[in-house]
Amino acid sequence: MKKYLLPLIWTLILLALGGCSPLRIDPTGAGPTDDAADVTKSAPAERGGMGADNGAQAADVGAAGVGDPLFPQSGNGGYDVQHYDLTLSWDDASGAIEGVTVIAAVATQPLAQFNLDLSGLEIDDITVNDAPAEFSRNGSELTIRLADTDALATDEPFSIAVAYHGKPQPIEFALLDEIGWLDYRGGVVVVSEPDGAASWYPVNDHPSDKASYHFTVTVPKPYVVAANGDATAPVAQGDMLTYEFDAPAPMASYLVTISIGDFWIQEEPGPDGVLISNYFAEGLSSSLLGAFDKQAEMLAVFTQAFGPYPFDVAGAIVIDSPISFALETQTRVIYGPFMTGEVVVAHELAHQWFGDSVTPASWEDIWLNEGFATYGELLWTVHEDGEESGQQMVHQWYQARANEDRLGLAEPPGVVSPASMFNRVVYERGALTLHALRMTVGDDLFFQILQTYAHRFAYGNASTADFIAVSEEISGQQLDDLFNAWLYEDPLPDIPEAGLFRADFQ
Repeated sequence: MKKYLLPLIWTLILLALGGCSPLRIDPTGAGPTDDAADVTKSAPAERGGMGADNGAQAADVGAAGVGDPLFPQSGNGGYDVQHYDLTLSWDDASGAIEGVTVIAAVATQPLAQFNLDLSGLEIDDITVNDAPAEFSRNGSELTIRLADTDALATDEPFSIAVAYHGKPQPIEFALLDEIGWLDYRGGVVVVSEPDGAASWYPVNDHPSDKASYHFTVTVPKPYVVAANGDATAPVAQGDMLTYEFDAPAPMASYLVTISIGDFWIQEEPGPDGVLISNYFAEGLSSSLLGAFDKQAEMLAVFTQAFGPYPFDVAGAIVIDSPISFALETQTRVIYGPFMTGEVVVAHELAHQWFGDSVTPASWEDIWLNEGFATYGELLWTVHEDGEESGQQMVHQWYQARANEDRLGLAEPPGVVSPASMFNRVVYERGALTLHALRMTVGDDLFFQILQTYAHRFAYGNASTADFIAVSEEISGQQLDDLFNAWLYEDPLPDIPEAGLFRADFQ
């Protein structure tokens, strides 16, 4: 993904980029749409963690956390969410929202109570299967208790409706200061990795429980709303505008976004019928937007390398707020105004395959996001500038990581903590792991591995073990030593021979 942090030198380079002024589209007009993808949700993952102690039998209590190695209290157990329907109205004067979230879920165990994640915000009402439910709160844990006659059986579908209001407060995260719902001059942006979704709606906030989404967001004129998925034309009622977006492909909660601002919209056709729609903040210099002219070409390059693009829409949301990162929010990526260079856009688009469609089962496997997206930077660089530029990029990655390794400043990419999960070693040594695999098995098998992995785990979750298994299956080789050396061990292995760069990935 995502938090692709920006060094000062890149800021200076990106400010020098030029670009064309794209066609503007009236945000109140209807743009082209594609039929929603026919996507089935992956099977529920097993969940662990500590259950809430309220006197109920342990078998009837959904866990208050999934037991993630990095964030053990993130998410909840006992159920699998299928769909979220989010209805929000936003007041620009106070920054407050009123919302109703309706959740369709399936119980994965008998349930007398279960938890949702929700930080702050006042709850007005909760129903389960249209019946009033009791609830209590402890920090961001919202515990919902069912009457004996309303207890849920294993595999039973059920619905939860939560009405709430208040001014969302961001969640503190040391590496990025704040995540979740962020107010900025002139609007709102939502950037939630790893666990900021609970700042603005009730959610099972862990990437192992992916779901489809529908958004209905009402804002004062003339604000424009951007979100994940397919947009319909806004509907005016007095001084208010209501925007709707539909995101049918399963999505991890940290990839969910809405952004409210003074946007203009650019649309263009992408490869294979994909609609590219960009939301650009008014007043941004065209020099900051030129890289987005190449999104269609990037999608074509990555489709050849990784397999078919997994969604029916793509694009960008570029806000006029000095956030120092980009986040690969699904189908429509969030960019800060100085995070709009070509290599960043390529990185975030590669995430749509690796991170968004195929999502890590736990945060300890974040290299499956960042290493793969960083390797997408290499593929795009070779496509644009040739093999020599690609070789230089690989050697630059290696030299930077070797310098850190000598000083003992970085853990291997498969050994991370909440404080190190966005270190450059995760990105670049993760990408070097893929390059070592490529040099070991050769181009043909390497790209067959990537495409098989992207297809087999599409719209679901995968682990490092899953990727290793695919690599060994396709190559016919035993690869434990390679992956252990690059992902888990010190010192840094010797650099693979730089070569075997090709424009044809098939």
